[in-house]
Amino acid sequence: MKSRHVTVIGGSGFIGRYVVEKLAARGDVIRVGVRRPHEAQFLKPLGDLGQIEILATNIKNEASLKRVVKDADCVINLVGVLYESGGQTFDAVQNEGAGMAARLAAEAGVKTFVQMSALGADASSPSVYARSKAAGEAAVLEAFPTATILRPSVVFGPEDGFYNRFASLAAKLPFLPFPGLNTKFQPVYVRDVAEAIVRVSLGGKGVEGQTFSLGGPQVKTLRALLDEMMDYTGVRRPMFNVPMGLAMMKATFLGLLPNPPLTRDQVKLLGTDNIVPEGAKGMKDLGITPTRISAVLPLYMEHHRRHGQFKDA
Repeated sequence: MKSRHVTVIGGSGFIGRYVVEKLAARGDVIRVGVRRPHEAQFLKPLGDLGQIEILATNIKNEASLKRVVKDADCVINLVGVLYESGGQTFDAVQNEGAGMAARLAAEAGVKTFVQMSALGADASSPSVYARSKAAGEAAVLEAFPTATILRPSVVFGPEDGFYNRFASLAAKLPFLPFPGLNTKFQPVYVRDVAEAIVRVSLGGKGVEGQTFSLGGPQVKTLRALLDEMMDYTGVRRPMFNVPMGLAMMKATFLGLLPNPPLTRDQVKLLGTDNIVPEGAKGMKDLGITPTRISAVLPLYMEHHRRHGQFKDA
């Protein structure tokens, strides 16, 4: 394998840490751009001495982006936000920031650019998040026409914010009232997503300028996913499908919290299925066999059991 210089913007996040690990394993020299370098030091042991460099980078700051993409063979942008806070708006981060990163990478002579988007990215979506993801894709391709776009469904794994959050809520609440319990999802394992990112980062005619929708081997409703989760945690709670109108009202207040468990925009997303469109390029086209939920979920749901890895007494 030929060693490359790869920049990963947002490399300390949930998906980023696995991408950095895989890049390091193949011998690449990695530059990780993050907002808070002191919180990303855990990445360095994933590689050899000096193999992983961590730089202070803000997706909205041109000077910091120029510094982190300089002399790179490949740039991978993983930056995204799940809710807006202060200046961290969907448009500023996922649209304008992504477009600027792609433009600066092109100007620096970078050979390959990979943009992390999301399944459901749509310019006509009622969700601001989904619209900003679609706008970000367009901005990236305008600046870097050979860029590769990846659109994962809900990503699961030990540090995820999906199953872990629902498991925590189930431990605290007597019942689970959620909108969109019949909405379909196609959860994809974080290591499979990381593998897809690394494979497309190598470039080539089969991936340049292409969009890949990443989903796991199973399509399930939110209700079925939560039901399976509770089987592994041993904490069983009744579920109620809250009408969208009531959910929007509830989310209005929850959205005011520093780390909101539900926002109005997320309620809108729950009204649309999040599965790989028929005929879309995906895991199979990248030579990846996606991992089943049952192969991974029990391994980290045990932390939500009343007695950890031990069965309830």
